[in-house]
Amino acid sequence: MTTETLSPRTPGKPRSTMPREVVRRRRYSGRVWHPSLGTGPLPRVLTLLALALMTVVWLVPFGWGVDTSFKTEVDASASGADWIPKAGFTLDAYRTIFGQGNLPVWAVNSVVIAVCVTAITVAISAMAAYAFSRTLFRGRRVLFAVTVASIMVPPQILIVPLFRQMLALNLVDTYAAVILPQVVAPAMVFILKKFFDGIPRELEEAARIDGAGSFRVFWSVVLPLSRPILAAVAIFVFINTWNNFLWPFISTSDPQLMTLPVGLSTVKDSTGLRNAQESAASILGSVPLLIVFMLFQRQIVKSVATTGLGGQ
Repeated sequence: MTTETLSPRTPGKPRSTMPREVVRRRRYSGRVWHPSLGTGPLPRVLTLLALALMTVVWLVPFGWGVDTSFKTEVDASASGADWIPKAGFTLDAYRTIFGQGNLPVWAVNSVVIAVCVTAITVAISAMAAYAFSRTLFRGRRVLFAVTVASIMVPPQILIVPLFRQMLALNLVDTYAAVILPQVVAPAMVFILKKFFDGIPRELEEAARIDGAGSFRVFWSVVLPLSRPILAAVAIFVFINTWNNFLWPFISTSDPQLMTLPVGLSTVKDSTGLRNAQESAASILGSVPLLIVFMLFQRQIVKSVATTGLGGQ
């Protein structure tokens, strides 16, 4: 293998050698392009053009929604794709939403429900995954197969049974009715189980030799080593819970318990669908998630690469 000297040879000291590719990466780390993309400028230009195209494809609909939210209803309902409205920009849609809706209460409800669902889901999924990964009991494989198979069950099929269960427990129009049915996440159990399988058992055996029990090993050894995957699971559960519309819409009719997506959908007047108002409601509902993404962008991107959940 071709090598390159990293430092001058000194008497009595062996020459430091390293593969040329590694040397090139260290010396020009700021300008090295990934080998799979090629070494010439053309692959890099094509890749950047593809990324720019995908960015435009995402930004144009979002920009159109923002633009529509600042239009009058006449301009928003007019045919054609005029970015600059004839009557000028206005805040009427936002004034209507803030005037007729109860945004502070809905936002607090969304935060409380999303945080509670995330915390309970991560706790339950982590304990279930650790049991599947480390505990030997009769029927473990069958039960894990059923858990994995339940991932393929559409959530809409469970709406009626879950609602009847909430009725039987007298939990309709309560926080519990919105939170509890969302804390079961078979996909997260599967992801955590696969991660726990990769943790060396020697670390747990060393803790057991020191007198640690099963829960102590799980709490003090396994969970600290699993912080990246736990953060990934928490991020995806939080985003999914925040965006969930169907179950909160069905499980509660009390305006004081509505989440932000459900509450914004109720802000309508007698004229029915209003494009500018609907766009403003969509923008308001997405702003908190955009803030979360900007604050935790690195963790979210890393979690997508770690778990492979980019398609969700």
